[in-house]
Formats: sequence, structure tokens, C-alpha cells
Amino acid sequence: MPQIPEKIHELTVGQLSARSGAAVSALHFYESKGLISSRRTTGNQRRYSRDALRRVAFVRAAQRVGIPLATIREALAELPEERTPTREDWAHLSEVWRSELDERIKQLNRLRDHLTDCIGCGCLSLATCVLSNPDDVFGERQSGSRL
Repeated sequence: MPQIPEKIHELTVGQLSARSGAAVSALHFYESKGLISSRRTTGNQRRYSRDALRRVAFVRAAQRVGIPLATIREALAELPEERTPTREDWAHLSEVWRSELDERIKQLNRLRDHLTDCIGCGCLSLATCVLSNPDDVFGERQSGSRL
């Protein structure tokens, strides 16, 4: 990982990419979504403050555990003066996100279990298949085919 001298307070997009491990295109995408910000030089080049490294690390860690970018953006927007997330911020947010992730895990486990059943019979019956017709929601509305 390339080292950036302490006296350099702003990073080019290439330096930020090399240090963070995120592709330049990902950094541009993060910026377009309001997750990180840059200033423009007189030559119209992007310059990122050093704390962008921590914000990118925060975003990538949250993404790895399945947090949607919109949720990450909302969390970052709640920080005072758009400051860099701290260890305490991560601890608080991860606690909030934990229940959401636990629910997603339960849903995925149920889907996995039902997928095995479906492969076994292969019927995709609208009357009994929990994948095509979970909880028979179509049957409650009215009779007949709808899919």
C-alpha cells in the first residue's frame, strides 16, 4: 500500500484509490451518491481530504455486511458537520443495523429451506409453493391464476 507523506493533506483520486483499495470508478460513484466529497482545483481535478480514507473504509465495511448505500448515506448525513465516522459511530450504527441484518438472515434461511423443497418437487404449484405464493396471498385475494 503506497504511503502518503503526512504533509500532504489532500489526495488525488488515484491516491485515494490506491490507499483505500476502491476503484476510481467506485470513488466517483460514492461521490455522486453523497458518501464522500471533494473539491476541485483550478485545473478541475478532484482533491479529497485525508479523512476521505476513513469514510471510504466505513462505506466499504458497511457494504460488505449488506447495508444498502442509501442507508449508509443517511447514517453519514446524521454526523455533525459531515465529520468522519469514529469508532463510537461505528459501534452505534452497527448495533442499529444488527437487528436489520438478523432479520435478513432469517429471511434468507427461510428462502434457502424452501428452495430445497422446491427443487425436490419442481412443481411451483400456485396453491402450495411457498416461493411462488408465500402464505397463499393470491388465494386470499380471489380464486384463479394470476401469475
